[in-house]
Amino acid sequence: MGFILKVEGAELIELGMDNIQKVVYDTDTPDDSNARSTDVGSTLRISGKIITATDGDKPDDTLKLAAWSLVPAEKADCYRKVTLKVIAADQVVREVSFPNAFVVDYTESFGDTEGVGSFSLYIKQKKDKTELATVLGGYPFSAQ
Repeated sequence: MGFILKVEGAELIELGMDNIQKVVYDTDTPDDSNARSTDVGSTLRISGKIITATDGDKPDDTLKLAAWSLVPAEKADCYRKVTLKVIAADQVVREVSFPNAFVVDYTESFGDTEGVGSFSLYIKQKKDKTELATVLGGYPFSAQ
């Protein structure tokens, strides 16, 4: 199983199967409601490893994720289109798309024995645009 993340905005951010290790999708509703609430949100938690560029390899885009996390709310670019694909056996098991995603939290951690660092990205779809978020799946994967 693998994951592909694409973030479209002022710049293109792409992370692939080498970077991403774990993804959690969550539909968030109030826990204290006794009926279906209109207060629904969608979130993604993505974690993985930071890959160091060696021998002329292209560096990964985790640095661009860190830069996106610093964009203030006053700038329109804090909202970006995010597409995450979950791939297994050449099938897209899930494709989650947030057209107006923003960074809630972004962390990086490094140690002197691991060799590479790790990152954790927590994003949400803008709440007044939740109806534009989509969850698809069950179609063949093509590497385009």
